[in-house]
Amino acid sequence: MNNHQDTLQRFVFENTPIRGNLVNLTQTFQQALHQQEMPVGLRRALGELMAASAMLSATLKMRGSLVLQIQSKGLLKLLVVECTSDFDIRATAKWSDGVTDSHNLFELVEHGQFIITLDPKEENAQAYQGIVPLEGDSISAVLENYMLRSEQIDTRIWLCCDGESAAGMLIQKLPETMNQKTESQDVDTWNRIDHLASTITEDELLNLPTETLLTRLFHQEDVRLFEASETRFNCSCSRESVSNMLRMLGNEELISIIEEQGSIEVNCDFCNTLYSFDKIDAAQLLVAETIAPVSPAVH
Repeated sequence: MNNHQDTLQRFVFENTPIRGNLVNLTQTFQQALHQQEMPVGLRRALGELMAASAMLSATLKMRGSLVLQIQSKGLLKLLVVECTSDFDIRATAKWSDGVTDSHNLFELVEHGQFIITLDPKEENAQAYQGIVPLEGDSISAVLENYMLRSEQIDTRIWLCCDGESAAGMLIQKLPETMNQKTESQDVDTWNRIDHLASTITEDELLNLPTETLLTRLFHQEDVRLFEASETRFNCSCSRESVSNMLRMLGNEELISIIEEQGSIEVNCDFCNTLYSFDKIDAAQLLVAETIAPVSPAVH
């Protein structure tokens, strides 16, 4: 097995505007999905999206969360991954009956959209959301098209998931050229490094230690590898956040559910934690001035 599980490592090609990231998720991937029984094709797609989220998060200077979503009107309804700037990752999927283990992601997508959301936690920072059509026949291609169109940054991404581990590599050419001669050199360097990176295999990506992999791919390049960052599964759900979500339903809806079911139960889609609110709990969710008139319904 590899010895770089559950890490993200940044690297740069010295004296060039080209940088990269490598990620390998094993425990993070398994913990994120261990409560969710899903068809093999969707499990692999979600693993690739998790690897991509970590690598793209590592390119941002933002404190907060990056959310990647694939939405569709086909058998697949939703794939969503959230990765924080500390590499806490959670993921889930929604799909209709009829999805089998033999389906791949793009067979299940109809009128699909790819949505990327940046949710900064800094004060006064604005959230950002970009929506693009699903262009390409792989998650890598979709993300590369998005980066080129929306960010105008040359980006190449390799992703794989075998159902137990997920891994990825990203390289980017930053627009830092100063003159025409440098720009020409940068394009040549980018093309050479892109060509070398494209020789990578899924087996290498999943199983080789980072240093071995970079040496094998770029043995004639001057590569600097930075210290690894740990990734982990972590769900940010809480009883407080669920309570706030329930309050948004409004008193009338809450009272109706209590009268019909006697309690309110909410499952977190990401970690499957069950939040249960009995009649007394539910009464505390109601806006104060309406509690008195409905007391017979909640006792």
